[in-house]
Amino acid sequence: MAVYHLLLSSPPSLLLPPSPRRSNFTLTRRIPAHPRLGNSATPLSFSSPVVRKILVRSTLREDPVSPDAESPTLLIGEDSAAFELGKQKLVSWVYFGVVLGVVLFILDVVWIDNSTGFGKSYIDAVSSISGSPEVAMLMLIFIFAIAHSGLASLRDLGEKLIGERAFRVLFAGLSLPLAMSTIVYFINHRYDGSQLWQLQGVPGVHEAIWVANFVSFFFLYPSTFNLLEVAAVDKPKMHLWETGIMRITRHPQMVGQIIWCLAHTLWIGNTVAASASLGLIAHHLFGAWNGDRRLAKRYGEAFESIKKRTSVIPFAAIFEGRQVLPEDYYKEFVRLPYLAITALTVGAYFAHPLMQGASFRLHW
Repeated sequence: MAVYHLLLSSPPSLLLPPSPRRSNFTLTRRIPAHPRLGNSATPLSFSSPVVRKILVRSTLREDPVSPDAESPTLLIGEDSAAFELGKQKLVSWVYFGVVLGVVLFILDVVWIDNSTGFGKSYIDAVSSISGSPEVAMLMLIFIFAIAHSGLASLRDLGEKLIGERAFRVLFAGLSLPLAMSTIVYFINHRYDGSQLWQLQGVPGVHEAIWVANFVSFFFLYPSTFNLLEVAAVDKPKMHLWETGIMRITRHPQMVGQIIWCLAHTLWIGNTVAASASLGLIAHHLFGAWNGDRRLAKRYGEAFESIKKRTSVIPFAAIFEGRQVLPEDYYKEFVRLPYLAITALTVGAYFAHPLMQGASFRLHW
């Protein structure tokens, strides 16, 4: 499930000098993390030209801060899920539609269609290594993980050599067919393993699984809100998110994947589901470590400051007082991208029969 996003595809604290009238506030206009801020070896103040430039672009709002904090915190990470309809260009979205159509057409001809593509041959080759569907499932995830995380690790070098857009095309061109193959194989073979337990007839289990899957989608897609970047219509960027779901966990995709895996393994209850969950969770645990490493390399001290006031384990930083939620925190979720995720999640649930039928017809 973690690979589904391929098919669709927080910031240093700056100590402000105390004012005569103590007032707890936060600079709430989010601005991109600045390399000069992240690598600054000395404390920054209002006298710094960089900070003065930031403050001119910022607005103030009364906001709660940690009881142990002596001064407010300047938020300079990016505002996740921010989407201003007035700033959207129709031509960009038309271009996105054209790119999506072309990509899907190429994917169908080169990979999905059994008469012209290599998808079935790839699945047959992996499956022939072992007669076990559990082993085949793990191998498909492992191959995808090597390609996906490997290219992600080479992103800085790749973008310098061929540019951001070209590297995104290379990344998607390799990841998409591998993701498609892994998804289809799981759908077609999810009930092939040995049954470990059977809870599908237990009252309330279906509802609990549905809620867990619904919640998992809100964690899974924090970095794909800008679909124009995913399709390389806009220049792709490595984002340093700070708001929204990032306040709860610094690695929401990993948390969402774990929730999804546990829910599906509980529902299916066999060895194939358990193998898929083991592979996907291991991949995302590595991805969390690798993601921190890459962000630390890109943003330096800025990311280290984010790390101090966020957590990998959901809500840990909040419970420990390192992260204090604004009074209007809910507004960081009342946004169009989250509405789109809600619609996508509900639509995916009702589209399960269509997905299963399409996968079965491929005979992968």
